Amino acid sequence: MKLAYREVGVGPPLIILHGLFGQSDNWNTLAKQFSEKGFRVFCIDQRNHGLSPHSSDWNFKVMADDLYEFILEHNLINPIIMGHSMGGKTAMFFELANPGLASKIIIVDIAARFYKPSHQQVIKGLNAIDFEKIKNRKEAELIMNEFIKDYGTKQFLLKNLYWIDSLNNKLAWRFNLKVITHKYELIGAAVPNFVSEISTLIIKGELSDYISEYDSEQYFIRFPKHKFITIKGSGHWVHAEKPKEFFDCVLDFITN
Repeated sequence: MKLAYREVGVGPPLIILHGLFGQSDNWNTLAKQFSEKGFRVFCIDQRNHGLSPHSSDWNFKVMADDLYEFILEHNLINPIIMGHSMGGKTAMFFELANPGLASKIIIVDIAARFYKPSHQQVIKGLNAIDFEKIKNRKEAELIMNEFIKDYGTKQFLLKNLYWIDSLNNKLAWRFNLKVITHKYELIGAAVPNFVSEISTLIIKGELSDYISEYDSEQYFIRFPKHKFITIKGSGHWVHAEKPKEFFDCVLDFITN
């Protein structure tokens, strides 16, 4: 699948993979900062997200295959791959299938283990919006208020609204909600056991529960050459909540 992407800068390639319900433009500011430090940055929309095609096939194997195809298409040599949450698992599945193709990987606030479903209310809220009835973003937000209390989460999701038919005031989601709803459990899948010698950075948000102490120990088995950093005062969206600290630790890792 040919993925939509945003590219900025020249230099060694750095590929950034967003998380569930995310899109490439969530990373615009950081991408520009990395490009100013001498990197050619690609922010990718993973399948069923952003401007990339929608497909009924949706799991980590096909997303890793999409990434492989992207790297070949753009003739990228020794790319650095960074993924947040779902994107981090895509990066791990990619390394499993293509050892040695990437020069470094950065896994942001996600472990290799299986995750139980935890976004049921979010998915209910998104499916509760009837685009035949609502005509603007505010009306969508009012419906979501019944399901999702966290303001930041709502605003993050609402960024995915776009005018599919502006003449008739008709909105739609950029992500493929139908497939995400029916195949959501696949995004909790565990990464099969493997050992990689690639240089790896693991970033955890101090206030996030996505990486446990057990998960931290497992990283020593899977990625013996890894560095583990906890960013204080940050939750799961580390890059958005502590962008300076996030940028500094990633830059140090990819330049040394």
